Amino acid sequence: MYDYDNDFAIPEESRKNMDLPAIEGAVRTILKAIGEDPDREGLLETPQRVARMYAEVFSGLHRDVSKDIKVFNEKGNDEMILIGDIPFYSMCEHHLLPFHGKAHVVYIPRDGKILGLSKVARIVDTLSRKPQLQERLTSEIADQIIKSIDASAVCVVIEAEHLCMTMRGIRKPGSKTVTSAMRGGCRNDARTRNEALALINRQRSNS
Repeated sequence: MYDYDNDFAIPEESRKNMDLPAIEGAVRTILKAIGEDPDREGLLETPQRVARMYAEVFSGLHRDVSKDIKVFNEKGNDEMILIGDIPFYSMCEHHLLPFHGKAHVVYIPRDGKILGLSKVARIVDTLSRKPQLQERLTSEIADQIIKSIDASAVCVVIEAEHLCMTMRGIRKPGSKTVTSAMRGGCRNDARTRNEALALINRQRSNS
């Protein structure tokens, strides 16, 4: 069995909280169940590889996203801020197949509290690294920004392609799912919401 405890390429949270040897054993069981030989040359290290991959792609399960957040105080800054075209990869919890795409985040600071630009991308990355639903991911990003800086308005739009739709089932490659989450002024005020969506749509059309 692979020595996961001393593989420091594996995220610390995953080494501490995941039963990686059990994942390795489960993958061997699945390979046998589908009629494969997990001991043949091409598959011999596959269970270990899958366990290490899961440690990475599901590392958000055990990571405190607030540790990645740095707040700056810019008094007088109460204008809309857009961080667009944030790439992400996640795993759909229904079939454990990937979905991937881009997230667009607009927020209006309150009392001059703003997030470092890379920290918004970090929020998206951490929250996507677990078994997810696109709808829930969209809401979790919006809620985390509210929690972090008490923004007066937040709009999150995610567009993604789901492999459970492109490689199985209805098999429609290229089809995109778009979800949105509105908080604060973006939910309660139509003018603010429309301005945020217009900003995001302009970004999407230019990318």
